[in-house]
Amino acid sequence: MQLNHYNTNFTKQQFPITLICDNITNAPNIGSLFRISDAFGVSELIFCGEHIPLGRKMTKTSRATEKVVNYKVEASALDVVNNLKANKHCIISLEITSNSKSIHTVEFPKNQPIVLVIGDENFGVSEDILKLSEATIHIDMFGQNSSMNVVQAANIALYEITKQLM
Repeated sequence: MQLNHYNTNFTKQQFPITLICDNITNAPNIGSLFRISDAFGVSELIFCGEHIPLGRKMTKTSRATEKVVNYKVEASALDVVNNLKANKHCIISLEITSNSKSIHTVEFPKNQPIVLVIGDENFGVSEDILKLSEATIHIDMFGQNSSMNVVQAANIALYEITKQLM
C-alpha cells in the first residue's frame, strides 16, 4: 500500500541548519526551497536580496510549507553571513570552485550550528561569501553540464548534512 501524509511514521526533527538563499528570485524555486526546508527540518530559511517573490506563484510549489517554516527576508546575504559567523555558526557554501570539496568527502560539524549558503540561479554564491566560508562544497556530476538547478543541489546537500547529523 502506498503511504500518504496521514499514514507515514517519519519522526519530526529540527536540525541546527540555517539555509541562506542569496538572490534567489525564481518563484517556483522559492516555493520548492520552503518545501525542502520543511522536509529536512531546517531551523531557519533566509532569503536575501531585493524583489523576493513570496506570492501566488511561489505558493504553487511550496504546498503551504511557508506557513510552518521559520523564515525571513533580509537585504544583504553578506551581512547575514557575517552576523552568523560572529555568532559561531559554521558557514558552508554550496558552489563549484577551484578549492571546493566533494560533498561526500566532507564531515559536517555536529557541535555547532551550520549555515548552508546557496547562490542565485545565474551567478552562484558571491566571492565575498566564499571568502567567509569554512568550507565550500560541490556535488560531483558526471555528465556534460557543470551545474544543476539550485533546488536540486540544495536537496542533495541537505540530505547529506542531515544524514550526518542524525
